[in-house]
Amino acid sequence: MNKYFLTVYDKSGEKLLDETIQAQDDQQAKTLGEKRLKEKEYSERTHRLTSPAGALLLFHR
Repeated sequence: MNKYFLTVYDKSGEKLLDETIQAQDDQQAKTLGEKRLKEKEYSERTHRLTSPAGALLLFHR
């Protein structure tokens, strides 16, 4: 399992969410990240999901 990092920001720059997601691969991490964003109703907020290698998997501004 790899650790992926999901972060959501408010327009002021304040962190609203800073979580670690455990996933087998990038695709599973993206799916889990999108699900978490929908659960918290943060899909339209500024967010990013990064891989352990620093790759940007999800980004919304």
